Amino acid sequence: MPTLLMWRGYRFGFYSLDRFEPAHVHVVKDGNEAKIWLATMEISYNRGYSAPELRRLLAKREEHRAGWIGEWDDFFQL
Repeated sequence: MPTLLMWRGYRFGFYSLDRFEPAHVHVVKDGNEAKIWLATMEISYNRGYSAPELRRLLAKREEHRAGWIGEWDDFFQL
């Protein structure tokens, strides 16, 4: 999983097998995981994070969205 950001113990990244999905990040910490689409503020799934945590993760996603889309495109050569 290419890591895009480590922040407060949260690891933001994506998997190399994600190529044929829209750009997104997985956020992993302490056995919890969420998948967040980069083009929208939608959460694909959440496994274990509280609502306040998700709000913080979405804010961090918004802060880095443009750069992460570029990282996604570079990684998958799009």
